[in-house]
This record gives sequence, C-alpha cells and structure tokens, in this order.
Amino acid sequence: MNILLTGANGYIGQRLMPVLLNENHTVYASVRDPNRFKNTYRLPREQIIKLDLMNIDREDQLPENIDVAFYLVHSMSGGGDFEDAEAQIAKNFLELIERTRCRQVIYLTGIVNADKLSPHLQSRLKVEQILSSGTVPLTALRAGIIVGSGSASFEIIRDLTEKLPVMIAPKWLNTRTQPIAIRNVIEFLMGVLGREKHYNKSYDISAHEVMTYRDMLLGFAKVRGLKRWIYTVPVMTPKLSSYWLYFITSTSFNLALNLVDSMKVDVIAKPNDLAAELGIELIDYESAVELAFQKIEQKMVVSSWKDAFSVSHTNTELMNQIEFPTHGCYIDRKTRKINSENRDVVIDRIWSIGGDTGWYYSNLLWKLRGYLDKVMGGIGLRRGRTHPTEIHPGDALDFWRVIVADKKEGRLLLFAEMKLPGEAWLEFKLMEENGALFLQQSAVFRPLGVQGRIYWYSVLPFHFFIFSGLINRLTKSE
Repeated sequence: MNILLTGANGYIGQRLMPVLLNENHTVYASVRDPNRFKNTYRLPREQIIKLDLMNIDREDQLPENIDVAFYLVHSMSGGGDFEDAEAQIAKNFLELIERTRCRQVIYLTGIVNADKLSPHLQSRLKVEQILSSGTVPLTALRAGIIVGSGSASFEIIRDLTEKLPVMIAPKWLNTRTQPIAIRNVIEFLMGVLGREKHYNKSYDISAHEVMTYRDMLLGFAKVRGLKRWIYTVPVMTPKLSSYWLYFITSTSFNLALNLVDSMKVDVIAKPNDLAAELGIELIDYESAVELAFQKIEQKMVVSSWKDAFSVSHTNTELMNQIEFPTHGCYIDRKTRKINSENRDVVIDRIWSIGGDTGWYYSNLLWKLRGYLDKVMGGIGLRRGRTHPTEIHPGDALDFWRVIVADKKEGRLLLFAEMKLPGEAWLEFKLMEENGALFLQQSAVFRPLGVQGRIYWYSVLPFHFFIFSGLINRLTKSE
C-alpha cells in the first residue's frame, strides 16, 4: 500500500517507519523540514514531502495515490494557543487528504474517558472530532502513558527515579493511569492498517495494569535495582508542581505544565477485544521498562522527544541557514593544526561531544552554564543527546540544536537554544591549507541590543579558557 506518514520526524513516526518499510509498503514521509529528516532508509526524494500543516497554500498537495494516512502530528510543548493550533492543523490536513484516494486515516491520540479533561486531552479529543467529520474513514487509537526509550514520560520517570532517593511529591502521583509499551503501540497501529472493520471506530489501547504514577516510579526503581521512598503532599499547586518537574528532569517548562495538567486526570482505558483480535501480546509495565533499557544499553534508541523543535521553540526555518552570520556578530575563532592521520580521531571526538561525554574541558563551567540556563527558564544541559556517537541535522545536543552534521566534510554547526540576549552558534570545521590539515572552531554571537553586548564582554574571559581548552582537547595527539 501507499502510506502517508505525517510527523515522520517525530517519536512515533521514526519507530513506525522501519516497520512499514519492512512490510514492503511505499511510504511518503510528510515533514516540515526535509533537512531534518533522517533518511536512514534512503527514501527517494519524491517520497519526502515538505509540508507545514499549520500554513498550507494552494500549491500544497499530497500524492493522489495514498491508500492510508497516519496522523501523528502532535505537540504538548506549545504555548497557550496550542489547542487552536492543533485544531487548525487537523482541518488543513483534512482538506489535503480528501483530495486523494485515501481510504483510511489512523490517528494516535489520548485516552479521554474522564469527566473533566485537561486542556491537552481536550485538544486531542477535538482533533479526533475534526478528523472524523471528514469523508475519509477514521480509526482512532487512544493511548495513555507510552513506555519506551526516548519517550517523554519514560525519560521523566527515569530522571526522577535515578536522581531522587527520597521524593516529596505532589498528590497527583496518586492519579491512576494505564501505561502501554511502545512496541505494543506500533503493533496496534500496524494491526488496524487497511482493515475495513476498524473504519470509523475508536479504541482505547493499554496494557492490563491500572497503576498510579507513584506505582510507575517504584516499578521503575525495582527494575533498576534502586530503593526509593516517595511521600506525597497536598500543598503543591499545579505551577509549583511544574517547577518541581522542570528543575529535576530534562523537560521544558511548557511541557511540564501540560504534563501536570494531564497527570491530575485519571487515564483509564475502556475494555475492548482489539488486542486479542489482532493477536497482540500485551507487555506489562516492568517488562516494558526492561525492554527500553535494552535499547539504551545497546545504543539503539531510534527517536527521542527531546529532538522535537517544539520543546525549545526554535524556529524550524533555522535549518535552512547552513552558514552562521557574520554581519553584526562577535566571533571567537581558534585554529589548530592536526596530523592528517589523526583526522578520524578528531572527527570522532567532535561527533561524541556533549551528553555523557561532556565538553572535554572545564565541564564544571559548562554544567554551571546549564544550571543558570535552567534557572532562567531555559532547557539546560540535562537534555543530553539521543545517541552517544551519531549526530544528525535537527538533533538536540545539550542546549544546542544541530544545524549541519557532515562527517565526510568534517563540519558540525550548532545553534544555541539556551536563554541569551541574542543568538549564538558554535562551529567545528576541518580545513586544508597548503597541504596541511587544520581544525577551525568558531563561537559566534549576534547580540540583541546593549544587553547582548554587555553579555558578550562579560563572558569573554571565560571563553578564552573554555574554548581554548576545548579545541586543544579535540586536537591532541593520541
């Protein structure tokens, strides 16, 4: 079948793509920015569709021969108008998909059985209603917490459990939910694909266990062999709870705020026979955690919520800017000669920067800068990176965004997503000159007003030590 995969760069989209291809489907990947698309499976160019569903025009169109479309467009990290934005995106998608011969839209959404829904879940329900109002039959799969390496909920639970032996936690940790393993989610998505009996129907999908968030934290600790003590208190307001998540975990504040709103609502699935009908063996929570860590330990994490641009609110158009600006900018440029036989070693060091590896020199100062960024409402260093040695354009890397990652040419360009009175870039570039090989490292800052200029000169003394030490470590001989 010809499959349209919206949100192909997203957490679910990247997990679903290889399964569809292994089943010999022709996949059309719909993405806002093709430069970010990790075309590991070498899709032909005509099957990568550049489409911003928030802003469509008359020229935008989908291939007419689409048989089934997966609607995986979703954001919990947007600003206060995310509900209107998501509704508009759904309407635009409906307008485009109805011009094709598509026979089914499959939508992964949230469980919405509570009497009072959070804004996030209310938005999910509204999108489902919009999609079901169209002429193309809709199959809606409603899930709660998705447990898998790289998912937002999994990483937040991991942060809390691994960092806090004793937790004084908000009372919403007693809210009930029914988690589901990412492997089961993919099986359900594939199971209803093209099946007419599931057209115009919705199903809650989950494992059998009804758990509180407290149960999930303690279950995670059990799998990891950790002893944890959790005490809930009624005094934390939603905003205080959001700050609690924000400062302890790697989540952004907007995401933490939306998560807290959702965590106050019981997410319990209505029973159905879909799993038995599709022959799906449901995975219990602790087994799902074990499977996630197998992927982490094998360095096989396919996708991560942290790579989403909505987490940092960085303009996706930035990906088109493959050169850093020079006009009106301050540039700290350093160059070191390297032995040609040492080229691959230097490249490997650059491609391993950040995350668990750190920044090679003065890591304490980098951590301090990350902490200050967190205090100022930024994303800090906890975001890390998805893979320890692989980097792709669009990836998150600590408080940077990868713009260019060309290993063959020896060039890595990063854009700063930390809180700054201006814009900043960091570039590593291998260059040949008169038969010699050099590494050029450029730290670039475009200030915003007087405040930006004061900031640059105040950190300049630190730059001398930090950036000199960094390039020296990157180019040192074995």
